[in-house]
Amino acid sequence: MGKTIEISAKDNFKNENYIAYPNGKIKGAVVVIQEIFGVNAHIQAVADSYAAHGYLAIAPATFSRVKTGVNLGYTPDDMKAGFELKTAVEQLPNDGVLADIQASVDWAIHETQGLKVGVVGYCWGGLLTWRSAALIKGVSAAVPYYGGGMTVEPAINLTPLCPTIVHFAEQDHWITMDTVEAFKGKHPNVEVYVYPADHGFNCDHRGAYHEPSAKQALERTLTFFETNL
Repeated sequence: MGKTIEISAKDNFKNENYIAYPNGKIKGAVVVIQEIFGVNAHIQAVADSYAAHGYLAIAPATFSRVKTGVNLGYTPDDMKAGFELKTAVEQLPNDGVLADIQASVDWAIHETQGLKVGVVGYCWGGLLTWRSAALIKGVSAAVPYYGGGMTVEPAINLTPLCPTIVHFAEQDHWITMDTVEAFKGKHPNVEVYVYPADHGFNCDHRGAYHEPSAKQALERTLTFFETNL
């Protein structure tokens, strides 16, 4: 079980972050970036899982600049609310939420006394992870899961500055396979994995959960972090 702390960004905005520490020696840090449903029970469980594998896990509340304390479920009304909050965050000026992710990465580096930091994110968090790989300082590895928008312009034109692997789903109606193929052509150095599943297959709190795909993606992610963190 983790705890919530406040971390200040470069503009002094204080953002809540869910923190989970491993029981034993810390071998690195992983920033876990939420879906459009907030740092809810699922995202906290994901952070706890990375902590159980030896990483200091930190999940920033990426809605906080427009609304604090967001903890949504997966009903149609929750999805509508999440999309509205995401849209509001995407319209923020300057660095917007990236400043808060940078603050989380910086805090993790300091807290682990200089150990490497990886970023993993899901859904909208996958897009933010892709941006982080290209724009956030101090990121040593990145793993976007089905990041909506990252396979089309302008995000497809970003260049990751750290080792990156990506997980997509064959049945994802938000991210079509033609755009995945375009992404693969644009980024031959990025390992791309495609699963026989739908958008959100990693989340065991929603109907799209696909256990075989989720387990395989996690195994690949953990191996990737072991190699790069």
